[in-house]
Amino acid sequence: QVQLVESGGGLVQAGGSLRLSCAASGRTFSRNSLGWFRQAPGKEREFVATHIWYGGITYDAHYADSVKGRFTISRDNSKNTVYLQMNSLSPEDTAVYYCAARRVAALTSRPSDYDYWGQGTQVTVSS
Repeated sequence: QVQLVESGGGLVQAGGSLRLSCAASGRTFSRNSLGWFRQAPGKEREFVATHIWYGGITYDAHYADSVKGRFTISRDNSKNTVYLQMNSLSPEDTAVYYCAARRVAALTSRPSDYDYWGQGTQVTVSS
């Protein structure tokens, strides 16, 4: 089993920045994918970003068009933590953000392709 715990959410004004963290514990894999999704009230869960990690190196990353150029996914191997740096936030980014892990590395944006999920962290962007 893999446990994922998100943190770093909060209230921020439009144009501001936040950095979300996802701490992984339990069974980890030498090669895996960790991604971020979000869900706004009344909407389906949507893909934000994902990356493939192997041997301490991020091989590739993929972003939703709506966040490309504003959000960056990164990883601190020493802390088993993945980050989502979010810049130039807008009210449309308001949602609960979830971290997800996939046992087999793949750049996939489908929530059903991920095996483990965190509990989510709320991000609210005011206008």
